Amino acid sequence: MSRPDLLSHDGVAFRDLDGDGVMAPYEDPRRPVPERVGDLLARMTLAEKAGLMCHAPVAVAPDGGLVEEPSGLLPAAPTTRAVRDLHLRCLALMAPVAAGPLARWHNRLQDLAARSRLGIPVLVSSDPRHSANDNPLTSVPSGGCSRWPEPLGFGALRDEDAVREFARAIRAEYTAVGIRMAIHPMADLASEPRWCRTAGTFGADPEVVGRLAGAYVEELQGPRLGPGSVASMVKHWPGAGPQAGGEDAHFAHGSDQVYPAGLFELHRDQFRPSLRAGAAAVMPYYGRPVGVPGLAGVGFAFDREVVAGLLRRDEGYDGIVCTDFGLLTDAVLADGSVWPARAWGVEHLGRAERALLLLDAGVDQLGGEWCPEVITGLVAAGRVSEARIDESAGRVLSVLFRLGLFENPYVDEERAVATVGRADFAAAGAAAQRRSMTLLRDDAGILPLASGIRLYVEGVDPQVAARYATVAARPQDADAALVRIAAPYEPRERLPEALFHQGRLDLPEPEREHLCALAAALPTVIDVFVERPPVIPELAESGAALLADFGADDAAVLDVVFGHARPEGRLPVELPRSMAAVEAHPEDLPGGTPDPVFPLGHAAEARDWRPRPAR
Repeated sequence: MSRPDLLSHDGVAFRDLDGDGVMAPYEDPRRPVPERVGDLLARMTLAEKAGLMCHAPVAVAPDGGLVEEPSGLLPAAPTTRAVRDLHLRCLALMAPVAAGPLARWHNRLQDLAARSRLGIPVLVSSDPRHSANDNPLTSVPSGGCSRWPEPLGFGALRDEDAVREFARAIRAEYTAVGIRMAIHPMADLASEPRWCRTAGTFGADPEVVGRLAGAYVEELQGPRLGPGSVASMVKHWPGAGPQAGGEDAHFAHGSDQVYPAGLFELHRDQFRPSLRAGAAAVMPYYGRPVGVPGLAGVGFAFDREVVAGLLRRDEGYDGIVCTDFGLLTDAVLADGSVWPARAWGVEHLGRAERALLLLDAGVDQLGGEWCPEVITGLVAAGRVSEARIDESAGRVLSVLFRLGLFENPYVDEERAVATVGRADFAAAGAAAQRRSMTLLRDDAGILPLASGIRLYVEGVDPQVAARYATVAARPQDADAALVRIAAPYEPRERLPEALFHQGRLDLPEPEREHLCALAAALPTVIDVFVERPPVIPELAESGAALLADFGADDAAVLDVVFGHARPEGRLPVELPRSMAAVEAHPEDLPGGTPDPVFPLGHAAEARDWRPRPAR
């Protein structure tokens, strides 16, 4: 594909995006961004403007090819049609493709966009790609990116510098492959223990959550949005944590957000540091608030008071507001089943009526949609003015200009391969996995274990464990046991809900009995992956030692268990005593269940944490 000619005017190089041989104002890198935006808007058709207002998911072939007939569980836009015919310029990357093919795909995508009438480049976005969670609706397997703990682990560290180091690695790896918008961080307060999105938050401590989310945004974007930045879309305004019964708003039975403790403002306030940091975009959540004075009781994005009022009027925010994905169109899944659009409170309305509500509320982009014809139809019917469309299209163009995409949207494939998963990023991520681990209990002082002991393992790769100890095949042949488990959840049968870990937090009786019996037979160290706060009072009492991790590989856990790394985390969430305590707890109150097993901020003292010689 041919790329725009690089020409010169008055000694200034510019890309001749419209191919007329003359430097148009929007092509002039010297001009202020508002001037360039105004000039470009005046040249655009209504269809081209409407295309900017859809933020669609796309797939990528493993070799870096464009995918025109997407397959897989979730629907995605056909790439060439989306860019060439529908004029979409914001595309969410949904695939864990390796760095080389991904960079190649990105350049092909930009070539496709460059052949359009005005040569407007594409902004590629992504959900998180650096942590343990691999739910394709909330995160993406790494594709070779460095691996770090979940954001909840940074909440355990409470360390702003560690968050900034993490964000710097993300920025370097994302920009290397052409991802210029992060659909993260989450500034939500993890107040409801059953909520399935807890691992993606910075925890339940309000001071920690707001501070770390703000630092994350600052480091992704830099002092000002520019050619080296990754634009941040902070979510989920005005706080997605207090889900009724802990059920998630991706699904109709989890549509309600409730505030029995009256703490709506506490959740909203966690977004202020991110907004002050200049977050380029904000994503409201699906949930509909129940019983909040002044709000309409519909999904947050549909409520004018939530977007135009609380966000734009009260916080002075003038960046992009993009809905969470799938508010207009029902999704037909790979098995033929239908996942209804998450239009809670306005399910009875058609797509055009929903879009009208969103535009009136102050939304700029329809997340997960590739239906610009709905927007143009509203203008043609006289229900929305083109001036209103210009507001949203202008906000999107402003971000593209500020990121430098009009000057150079391309990436270097060799640099991408050399950058993604770079050794120093991998080492920093590995260190953060270890540091964020939290020692919950070691009353007997069993930790660190002595090197070379006979060790029985469950949930741990025996080959990795063999680097630290003699692995025993049976408990009766061992000196100690190490068991890794994940926080319990209730499996849901139907997709896509089966991808979310929801429901009860206590261990099923067979697993509980097995672990308690093992702990009674020999000294047992139990490590729990805390993606949600588990209800495990029996393990806290029976195990010789109890650890929490927030996304760590086996080597990281074994390094801590054998004293090669020190656990520095403090619990970023409370571990409740019982499911009855969880069920009686106000969904909007962070912590505060009666008699928790371990309170928010708990950590046992890691005494003399260094390797012990073989016995």
